[in-house]
Amino acid sequence: MTQPSLRFGSAGEHQLQLEFGTAERAADFYDRQVRPQLTLQMREFIARQTMVFLSTADADGACDASFRAGPPGFVQVLDDHTLAYPEYKGNGVLASAGNISENPHLGLLFLDFSHDHIGLHVNGTAHLRPDSSLRSAHPELPFETAPGRRVEFWIHLSVDEAYIHCSKHIPHLVPAPRSRPQTERPKDADYFTGEPVARRAPAALETPEEPQSAARPSWSAAPTGAGSRRSWRWGTRRRSSSTRGRG
Repeated sequence: MTQPSLRFGSAGEHQLQLEFGTAERAADFYDRQVRPQLTLQMREFIARQTMVFLSTADADGACDASFRAGPPGFVQVLDDHTLAYPEYKGNGVLASAGNISENPHLGLLFLDFSHDHIGLHVNGTAHLRPDSSLRSAHPELPFETAPGRRVEFWIHLSVDEAYIHCSKHIPHLVPAPRSRPQTERPKDADYFTGEPVARRAPAALETPEEPQSAARPSWSAAPTGAGSRRSWRWGTRRRSSSTRGRG
């Protein structure tokens, strides 16, 4: 069985590639699509985007997914290896930033829903930077990244890898002016935690019996704990960093 390329990806995905017989196909994807820095096309794509989805995890590996939006270019491309996006005053929870302060690994997903129907993954190492500090190093940063909003601080991302999210199943969404909902709805603060609204209960679904299996593949086992997650994020990937570049 072909040994997968170790330039990109995690130990877990490489192991599953071997078990599912996709190592050769994955190695081809790594070679053709994954880059250790931003290409010119990637930089131009990011500069057009008005939204990004982000993933973070705390020091124990507990995950959080979030969303950021702003005018085109609110995510700043500083160079081929560096991005930065602003954080504004919000609900005060600071979940994503808090995770980054414990565990600097950050994943970004840009999706173009309305024009080219394509996506871009950017993964790297992130740090919190005060506005004055980042601006002194990059005086070209805009002072008003979003109308009427003041930057609290920046998330500064050093790119480790960037690669395509293919167009299959990306829906087509037509941009439209934001309008008031036709029907009354709870305020944001009460939408999910306020007084419940009576709804018709969905029909009960029968759970099919799980077929008996002689042996469980390794990928079906539950993770052994937070330490195992960090072992490939902090250990395997870091040890292989010298071979991650395109040879």
